[in-house]
Amino acid sequence: MNQPAEKLPQNFRVEIEDGVAVVFIDVPGESVNTINPALGEELTPLVESLDRDPAVKAIVFASGKKDGFVAGADVAMLQRVRSAAEAESLARAGQRGFDRLERLQKPVVAAIHGACLGGGLEWALACHWRIATDDRKTVLGQPEVQLGVIPGAGGTQRLPRLIGIAQALDIILAGKSVKARKALKLGLVDEVVPPPVLLQVARQRAAELASGKLRREVPAGLKKLKVHGLVAAATQAVLEENAVGRSLLFREARKKLLRKTRGHYPAPEKALQAVQQGYERGFEKGLLLEARLFGELAVSDVARRLMEIFFATTALKKDSGVADPSVKARPVRRIGVLGGGLMGSGIAYVSANAGIAARIREKDASSAARAFGAVKAGFDERVKRKSLTRVERDQAMRLVTTATDWSGFEGVDLLVEAVFEDLSLKQEMVRAFEAVNAGGIFATNTSSIPIGKIAAAAKRPELVLGMHYFSPVPKMPLLEIIVTSKTAPEAVATAVAVGKRQGKTVIVVNDGPGFYTSRILSPYMNEAARLLIEGADIAELDRALVEWGFPVGPITLLDEVGIDVGDKVGKVMTEAFGERLRAPGELHKLVEAGRLGRKSKKGFYTYGGKKKEVDPTMYDLLPGGRNRKRFDRAAMAERVALQMVNEAILCLGEGILRSARDGDIGAIFGLGFPPFRGGPFRHADAVGTRALLEAMRRLEAQHGARFAPAPLLVEKGQAGSNFHG
Repeated sequence: MNQPAEKLPQNFRVEIEDGVAVVFIDVPGESVNTINPALGEELTPLVESLDRDPAVKAIVFASGKKDGFVAGADVAMLQRVRSAAEAESLARAGQRGFDRLERLQKPVVAAIHGACLGGGLEWALACHWRIATDDRKTVLGQPEVQLGVIPGAGGTQRLPRLIGIAQALDIILAGKSVKARKALKLGLVDEVVPPPVLLQVARQRAAELASGKLRREVPAGLKKLKVHGLVAAATQAVLEENAVGRSLLFREARKKLLRKTRGHYPAPEKALQAVQQGYERGFEKGLLLEARLFGELAVSDVARRLMEIFFATTALKKDSGVADPSVKARPVRRIGVLGGGLMGSGIAYVSANAGIAARIREKDASSAARAFGAVKAGFDERVKRKSLTRVERDQAMRLVTTATDWSGFEGVDLLVEAVFEDLSLKQEMVRAFEAVNAGGIFATNTSSIPIGKIAAAAKRPELVLGMHYFSPVPKMPLLEIIVTSKTAPEAVATAVAVGKRQGKTVIVVNDGPGFYTSRILSPYMNEAARLLIEGADIAELDRALVEWGFPVGPITLLDEVGIDVGDKVGKVMTEAFGERLRAPGELHKLVEAGRLGRKSKKGFYTYGGKKKEVDPTMYDLLPGGRNRKRFDRAAMAERVALQMVNEAILCLGEGILRSARDGDIGAIFGLGFPPFRGGPFRHADAVGTRALLEAMRRLEAQHGARFAPAPLLVEKGQAGSNFHG
């Protein structure tokens, strides 16, 4: 009787040469490898088969994709999970698979090129030797907490035992990734090599491990703790290699963690529990708790919101910004930047970092030199942090040039104007650019002036749009592109493509005063200012919104942005929307008194001392003076935050936004709306549109017409329907 043929794996292909089996991980039909149940079901039988094969002396795992080892678990799989038990079962299956791999008697080498993240790193940790390429695309990390979960396939147990508790917590609790050189320094990988020789070296090391020529590593789960560190090795050894020291380390880590998360993000604390369990009760008990906590977190509301953000940003990566798929972006090799201040130099930096030549125009030679120096300082800082080599820095800086006239701008494909926020000046820049460049796209970095007004001065308004970057440009992830009814689809697609190359998450919105982000920020800031005028304490008001989930409070933000900037934006909003968005007149009085915020070292807080504190003299310029009233923090947060939510709904109803998805991403990535709440529209859906409508009507009755609910909220609330399907 014929035996059934052994089923061939779909996610792997194997090449055996000179006793070394190279297993290529290659999930079919996908651009990157992710871990899913089908792959997991194939892994253990494949490993068992290779273990039994007498022709195989050692194994190498490598990627069959051009760039990327394994990017982690399939997030869509996690989103489909409906119970904690189901998610826990997935984690236990992963743990068993990697445990079997780790305990193989034949040596196993991980050949890592590109992203090795989450479950991908857990896979590599179960191998006996790890080699990574020195390519910029090669990163290793445990980003699970960014999705609201924890490493679930052994990461909380193997990583600390490999690189030390403190270093592992630094990676796991923050969801960090490290480049190959840093991974080598930490002991996370054993070697770093150039990409062309990765497989050659991996095969050689596998053979050397099998022959005994190279000392075989003890499985990671059984290793004696390695000592690396942010502190001296001796000090860390005292902390990590005895129970009392570890207890102190974990206690301090928990305190620091809670100060950062304020209890809004449970995953980091759960990860800490799993790590601690493994050291106090053993590796196997640690794995059991890791899987159980992973299961609980995977079905939590916070994880759902964070996964929704992941899918929204993934969808935006594929979004060209225009509805017609036949519209293609122009190739952009050179960008012009008008103004080399904080914004302009930042735009030039992200352009050069993306391999796009950037030419900065400034008013005089000294200003141009400062702009050039600011760009170089950004790259120098990365060299100092060892995230960039000197050669890479010099290559990027060769793309940056400066001018004090329009020479060289006739050849740029796209110009980004980042001059002073003045309509007439921006219109002058449009005319001047068109005079030297007949076909270039003109993008303005204005934060509030309608693009249509700027484009009114253009001969070719179809090539004018807004590219609203956020400060500081190299760090802030959002780019808001603003289009008018006349903007050509090709220009939109080009701006979107450039933004993606610069590493930005890009949303496209329609023109209007304040566009989307500045517009929804305006009522938020106005309401905070009104609370101050009513007698609220500055620090208490800030604390209320931080506790609600914002990274900083509105008054701190006003100091950072500039009280004068808030005053100017307020005038634009009042002109467009009337009393509903009128900023309190007291803001203008503060500006007249020279109170501009941090930049003038005179704001709501003191600057220049050892500690930032409320400046009590600021109260002398506000109604009520220094006799402040007590307000309930939750009530203050509701008033301020719901102004932003309601304005976002108005923007969707008026067609400023293309979708609720874009509104959520814009608020989170541009303004710091709490990610665990999912954005204004996810938040509205979570509390219920009917309940939100009732809250707005209550606030309207208490505080006036500025709280009138958006017509679209009335429609959704009365129907009990959601903004997201």
